Amino acid sequence: MIETLIMLLVYLLIVGLVWWAATTIIALLPLPPPIRQIINVILIVVLCLIIIYALLGLVGEGGGMGLRLHHL
Repeated sequence: MIETLIMLLVYLLIVGLVWWAATTIIALLPLPPPIRQIINVILIVVLCLIIIYALLGLVGEGGGMGLRLHHL
């Protein structure tokens, strides 16, 4: 259980660093507003999927932290 909580913290740290780096780089690029918004939406979706993956691993339903596949 402690290992899973540590992995959750690592995932959140990675997501935070990716968010910070991506928003900083996007702000520096001379992009028109529609493209910038599309990139931001894609970034948010990807980061939300990573967080959902980590939370599912916390309860043992998915990811590398407890996924159990059964053959029918």
